[in-house]
Amino acid sequence: MNHIKVIIGISTLILFISSILRHELFNSSGDLAFFDQCIYLISQGKPPVSSVLGFHVLADHAAWILYPLALLYKIYPSVYWLFAVQSIALALGALLTYFLALQAGLKEKLAVAIMTVYLMYPVVYNSNLCDFHPDTIAVPALLTAVLTARSRKIAWFCVSILVVLGCKAVLSLTVVAMGIWLLLFEKRRLYGAIAIISGIIWFLIANWMIIPYFGSEAALLNRHLYRYSYLGNSFSEMLQILLFQPKIIFNNLFSTINLEYLCFLFLPVIWVFRPQYFMPLIGIIPCIALNLLADHPSQKNLVLHYSLPTIPFLILVLIGSLAAGKAWLKQRKAIILWSLVWFLVFGKYGFFSSKYLHNIDNWAATKEAIALVKTKDSVLTTDIITPHLTHRQLISFKYNPSQDIAELNKFYYVLLNIRHPGWAATSESLSNLVNIFKNQYQSNFHLKYQQDDVYLFEKTIS
Repeated sequence: MNHIKVIIGISTLILFISSILRHELFNSSGDLAFFDQCIYLISQGKPPVSSVLGFHVLADHAAWILYPLALLYKIYPSVYWLFAVQSIALALGALLTYFLALQAGLKEKLAVAIMTVYLMYPVVYNSNLCDFHPDTIAVPALLTAVLTARSRKIAWFCVSILVVLGCKAVLSLTVVAMGIWLLLFEKRRLYGAIAIISGIIWFLIANWMIIPYFGSEAALLNRHLYRYSYLGNSFSEMLQILLFQPKIIFNNLFSTINLEYLCFLFLPVIWVFRPQYFMPLIGIIPCIALNLLADHPSQKNLVLHYSLPTIPFLILVLIGSLAAGKAWLKQRKAIILWSLVWFLVFGKYGFFSSKYLHNIDNWAATKEAIALVKTKDSVLTTDIITPHLTHRQLISFKYNPSQDIAELNKFYYVLLNIRHPGWAATSESLSNLVNIFKNQYQSNFHLKYQQDDVYLFEKTIS
């Protein structure tokens, strides 16, 4: 068991260091800023209304799991907590994979090999480099749910289901699908019924009560449902198209990009696929359906986190095939080699030598400017700097050139890196804003720092 602890420890450390390094190189974005700001506000006893996205944290995905995470910020407010939680959660998935493999009757060496398959499945590492998302917590929770259902430990099963539902409202569909599998194919009728009923109830509560109460349909459409814009501009329109115009859906489903996505998703584990062991894949149907129906390419690759809910069920197929002795690859070394090949093909590790170094040329100046933001007052900055300054009630990276001084006066600090403006602005627009502050608003703001195209303005106190 000691070597298992070593594997989990090293995996956690690699994931943690990778996410920190990406963040420190200014490659984090709005999602991390959103979660970090909201959790910080919860820890301070303030309403978690994000100034980054403009709505309450529960209007996003009804992810109540963020509230207990705020207890960590009570100890010390730091975004590093989110990296730690995410890294530990993903690494724990490997430990649970090991237990599930042993439970299925695999020998320890093969169980360790399956752990390696899990850790080298590209979505695990890649998702760790996608800011922070509560979805990562759901992965070990889903694996725990299966482990405890098979062990007939109903209390822990219920806790696991509760954690999954608290991570993201849409995961209630995954819980329902898992419940159908448990009910019909695992002969765990009580466990399946609990999953199905709780999933349906939470889906209705989250989408008909919590999200509308804390937000609005317009906010939800702008945040998420734009990815399904071809289905309509409201829930009612989408429902009508789903029911009465299925041709529109079929035309979008059968596309080259969807076929490519499915190939990439299954290639790392295709060596065990035998139809008679496909039953756990019932659990991936909601996730895959949402990704295939989307008309946004971000949901159709292994680079981002959108395929995370498929991992536990892919692993279960692997374990089932190996336990029955029906996998195409049966030798531990061959299994690990196959996984390594696809990790090298699809893993984002290469971003550290290319994409993630994009902002390095004035990295020191940006860090120096951030260090000069001494108070918790409001900040206007760029999207890649925002996650480094979110512990305040008002921070924004959305600059409208038509804003007058009354709007800009809401901010105490203005921090701009015109060489690296991020995706929400351009170098030209930020250069114009710097000139406006220098020439028109010098009585309201004074230049506190200037180095290597990084500018920090501070409000003048009269």
